[in-house]
Amino acid sequence: MSQPSSASRDWRILLRLLAYVRPYTRPLLGAVAITLVVSALGPLRPWLFRHAIDAATLSNGWVQVLEYGGIIAAMLALHAALQVAQTYLLQWIGQKTLHDMRRHVFSHILRLPFRTIDTTPVGRLVTRATNDVEALSELFSSGVVMIVSDILVLAWILAFMFATDVELTLYSLVVIPLLLIAAAIFRAKVRKVYSAIRVQVARMNAFLNEYIQGIATIHLFNFHRQRAQQFDQINSEHTRLQLRTVTYYASFFPVVELLSVLALCLVLYAAFGRTISGTISIGTIVSFLMYGEMFFRPIRDLTEKYNVLQTATTASERIFALLDQPLDDTDIAPDVVEARPIEHGIVFDRVEFSYDGTTTVLQQISLEIPAKKMVAIVGATGSGKSTIANLLLKFYRPQSGSITIDGVELNRIETASHRRRCAIVLQDAFLFSRSPQENITLGRELSIEHLWDKLQRTHPHLTERLRHIEQLQERGASLSAGERQIIALLRAIAGEPQLLILDEATAHVDSETERILMEIVSSMRGDATIVVIAHRLATVRSADTIVVLHHGRIVETGTHRQLLAAGGYYATLYRLQQLDAQRVTDGTTTTLPTTL
Repeated sequence: MSQPSSASRDWRILLRLLAYVRPYTRPLLGAVAITLVVSALGPLRPWLFRHAIDAATLSNGWVQVLEYGGIIAAMLALHAALQVAQTYLLQWIGQKTLHDMRRHVFSHILRLPFRTIDTTPVGRLVTRATNDVEALSELFSSGVVMIVSDILVLAWILAFMFATDVELTLYSLVVIPLLLIAAAIFRAKVRKVYSAIRVQVARMNAFLNEYIQGIATIHLFNFHRQRAQQFDQINSEHTRLQLRTVTYYASFFPVVELLSVLALCLVLYAAFGRTISGTISIGTIVSFLMYGEMFFRPIRDLTEKYNVLQTATTASERIFALLDQPLDDTDIAPDVVEARPIEHGIVFDRVEFSYDGTTTVLQQISLEIPAKKMVAIVGATGSGKSTIANLLLKFYRPQSGSITIDGVELNRIETASHRRRCAIVLQDAFLFSRSPQENITLGRELSIEHLWDKLQRTHPHLTERLRHIEQLQERGASLSAGERQIIALLRAIAGEPQLLILDEATAHVDSETERILMEIVSSMRGDATIVVIAHRLATVRSADTIVVLHHGRIVETGTHRQLLAAGGYYATLYRLQQLDAQRVTDGTTTTLPTTL
C-alpha cells in the first residue's frame, strides 16, 4: 500500500487541528465576517484614490476631492477599529484553543498505559504538553484566518483591477507563472529541510532529557566535556538546518520583490503610450501602482504563513502521535464488572508474562493469596517479584494464564474501581512539591489525624517534624529516604485499601525506619490483604506465607521456619544475607543469628 504524500498528510493534520476550534465556532464566524470586511476595505482605498485624483485634475473638482477625502478617512478609521476587533477575537480564540489542547494532552498523559509511561522519556511527554502545544499558538491565533484573509485580499484586488482596467491587469499578471515556479521550488526545498529539522529536534530532546536526568552521574564521573561535545554536534546540525531555511527565505523574498517591480514596470510601459493618447487617467495609473504593491504583499504573507504551517504540522504530528496512544482505562473484556471487597483471595493460575514479547519474566506462576493475610514474595534481583505487583494492579496483562479475585478474572474487573481498592508503596517513593498532608491525601477527602496520632504515640519527634513542614522540595528532596517512605506508606493506608502492596519499600532505609514501617504495616494485618515484595528476607519473617521466586518460577512456598527447615533455595539466600550482615565493631565480629 502506497504511503500518503507529505502534502495530504499535512492537510489531514490541519483538519484534525481545526476540530479543537469547533467549540468556538460562533466567535470564529465573527472573526471571519470581520475578515471579509477588512479584506475588502484595503483594496477599496486605491479605487477611492483613483477617483479623488481624477477629480483633482478637473476644474472645480475640489468638492469631490473633499468628499472622497472624508470617505477615505472614515474608511481608515473603520478599518483600524475592525482590525483591533479582529486581532483581539483571533487571539482570544487561539488562547482558548491552546488551553483546551493542553488540558486534553495532559489528561491523556495521565491515563496512558503503564507500558507506554515505562518506555517513553518524561521529557518527551512534557515537551508535548508545553513546547509542542505552544508552537501552535500562531496558527490558532492568526494563521488559518489570516491565510483566508490574504486569499480574499488577492481576490478583491483582482476584482478591482479588472473593474478598473482589463489591459493593465493582464500586464500585471504576466509575472504570475514565474512567481508560481519560484514558489514551487521554494516550497519543495523548505519542506525537505523541515523534515530534517523534525528528526534533529527529536534527537536533541531525547539527548537533553536523558542527560539532564543523569546530571548527578555526570558530575560524579566528570563527564562534562564529552557530553557537551556530543550535544554541540547535535546542536550544530540543528543550527545548520535552521540557517538553510533562513537562506531559502532570504532568497525567495527578493525574487518576489523583483517580480513585483517587473510587474509595475510592465504596467508603466503599457500606461505610458495610453497616457500620451489620453485614453487613461492619472488616477487610474496611480491606483494600479497601488494595486501592484498591494497584490504582492499578501503573496509574501502567504509565504511566511507557510513557515507557520510547517512548524504547526511538525508539532501537531508529535502531539497526535501521543494522543493516538490507547488509554489505560479501556477495559478489553466485554462483560466488565465493578470491583467489590476482597472476601476470599487472589489466585494466579499458570500465569506467564513477558515485557518485550521475547524474554519470559514469569513462567507458569500458580499462586494463592488468601484475603486479609500477609504474603511475601522474595527472590534475587530479576526474578520477577515486581512484575507480580504490576500484574495485580493491571499495569500489564499476562500473555497466558489467569488472575482471579474471588473467582472473577482480573481482566473483567473495571480498572478504575479495582485500583481504588488497592495501594502500593514503591522502593523509591515519589512525593510532590506539597505539604506532607497533601502528599498523603492526594486530593482525597480523607481524615488522617488518626494516622498522625498513631505515629505520635511511638515516634513523637518524627511526627512533629513531618506535620509542620509546609511544603516539600521537588520529589521530597528535603526529607531522608526513610521519611519519604513513611509518608508514602501513610498515603497508601490512608484510604484503607483492601489490597496493600509493598514493593521493596524498605530496601533503602535503616533498620530503625524499617521497624517503624513494619509496625505501620502490622497494624493493617487482619484488615487488608498484604503483599510484601522484598529482597531483604529479614523484612518478611513474620509473613503468613513466603513465596520464593527464581528465574521467574516459584521454587518454594511456606513460612519462614518451614523454609529454613527445608534447607532449600530460601535457606541459602537467608544465610548469605546473614553473612553480608556481619559487622566489625571495635575489632570484634558480630554475627546475626541464622534462625529465629
